Amino acid sequence: MDAVILILGLLFFAFVALGVYVGVKAVGAAKRGVDRTITQARRTVEETTLRAKSFGRAGVGGELAQLRLALRTSMRATQEALRAGAVEDASLSESLGLFQRLSVHGRELDEELRKLERDPDRATVASLLPGLKQRTERITHSADSLRWAALDRARRFTADDLDALNAQIDMEAGALRHWTVEPDEPRSQGQEHGQAQERGQGSGPADGVAQSITAPDPRRQTGYPWQKASRPETTN
Repeated sequence: MDAVILILGLLFFAFVALGVYVGVKAVGAAKRGVDRTITQARRTVEETTLRAKSFGRAGVGGELAQLRLALRTSMRATQEALRAGAVEDASLSESLGLFQRLSVHGRELDEELRKLERDPDRATVASLLPGLKQRTERITHSADSLRWAALDRARRFTADDLDALNAQIDMEAGALRHWTVEPDEPRSQGQEHGQAQERGQGSGPADGVAQSITAPDPRRQTGYPWQKASRPETTN
């Protein structure tokens, strides 16, 4: 009896622990989902604001907004392309590693540009613009190179797979059309000899000799199952 109580107690605590574990995992997943949604919403609002500044504000502030928008757009597009491609192409893992190192420089530059947008010393900020533009172009050029290389690689694999598939389909189509043999294809000597023996068994020696030197009756020739049988001639 004590053993049964002990087992039931252990099962109860096991179920409780399992329930707590599942609850913690569910809460963590929900929290990550909420954080991800908030991050995406914040990013969307910030990029919309940058787009409005780049088109609606002149001077140093508008140029800084354009640099940030170009940087963020290029980095996000490259990140999405590499992550999507790495699912099917393991060789892109090295490209992802390089992009992560590039992202460190991209985040540093974006943070610097964001601070300079609020800096009141516009003359000093304007003197820094040439260097900031050069850094932005170098980072976006590297990101674009990684992205287009990954996209070209994916397109190449797709084209190779399509070529192989077309070749297999052509072979299968040829095999499916193998039944289209010409009706007047010459028969083998073994078939002709076997038919001659069958005709010889139905009559005497003289008939066999006669049949061997006369043309076969076309009405007795066997054809393909989809051909109509020739009708015998009728005499009045």
